[in-house]
Amino acid sequence: MLQTPAYAALDARSPLAPFSIERREPGPHEVLIDILYCGVCHSDLHQVRDDWGAARFPMVPGHEIVGRVVRVGDAVTTHKTGDVVGVGVFVDSCRRCPSCQAGEEQYCDLGISATYNGFDRDADGRLDKSRPTYGGYSTRITVDAEYVLRIPDAIPLDRAAPLLCAGITTYSPLKHFGVKPGDKVAVVGLGGLGHMGVKFAVAMGTHVTVLSTSESKRDDALALGAHEFAATREPGAFRRLARQFDLILDTAAAPHDYNAYLNLLRLDGTMVLVGLPDEPMPVSAGVLTSRRRRLAGSMIGGIRETQEMLDFCAAHGIASDIELIDIADINEAYERMLKGDVRYRFVIDIASLRQ
Repeated sequence: MLQTPAYAALDARSPLAPFSIERREPGPHEVLIDILYCGVCHSDLHQVRDDWGAARFPMVPGHEIVGRVVRVGDAVTTHKTGDVVGVGVFVDSCRRCPSCQAGEEQYCDLGISATYNGFDRDADGRLDKSRPTYGGYSTRITVDAEYVLRIPDAIPLDRAAPLLCAGITTYSPLKHFGVKPGDKVAVVGLGGLGHMGVKFAVAMGTHVTVLSTSESKRDDALALGAHEFAATREPGAFRRLARQFDLILDTAAAPHDYNAYLNLLRLDGTMVLVGLPDEPMPVSAGVLTSRRRRLAGSMIGGIRETQEMLDFCAAHGIASDIELIDIADINEAYERMLKGDVRYRFVIDIASLRQ
């Protein structure tokens, strides 16, 4: 086993602090990765504070990982020592269920092995609760090669890290629900998810409008490539935008009125939820039936689609907008995230953990 420096939460009330974990030597099908950068996802904050329940401590967060392969197992053919690679939200799945067989591992019938606050799997593909997973707020990680992504040379490595969660979370629904050039797409919210949704939708040739409660986001939205911006708190905003959009990508995590936004869809339009409000939001059947609208949800993407997304980013010059921080600043970064004080994603320089 390899003793590995990390940062961990010991319980839901404690700040993250230096911690040591053990990483295994790579097996025949695994690679050992020296972590270079790790993105800070809003879900990291929810998990360490046990906002969603089922938190397991000590917890080492981080599932937006970019690093360099330093050792490979004897049976690995897809990666070699020195390759720059990524690890996203999960590090394994059962591989046998219909979802896994279809390349949609994120919907594994037996549950994914989450990169942290989860469990590795036994020989039968079932979650082994004696083997907890620890994430990317650490200096290295051992992962099955089939769940490791190739980072194209064209993407700056620090700005690539959030693509492994925020990027694929917004890319996947745009692709799955078939947006095409000329479609009118609205992105609700302009944070870590929303800013990526804007970049992808613009690159796919759609006409993009950002919907935000804050007028202060207007200049940023247009700078990211959005064609229009609407402050939804302005009187008459929802009436003016009624029946305008083919697809709405809803990235907002704060509670908001789904019905008001559904009314902005055209006939056969779709609103896709990727944000996770903390409380249930009621939906009127009438707002759906009146124009054959659809309300859908989406969760990250499979390994194949995540690689497709990374290659798309390289081809279109897309990367996350980030603020690079040292690991010692992580607790302050969490507090700033709560205030929305980041454009648009914190990324930890893991070199600061090695010092």
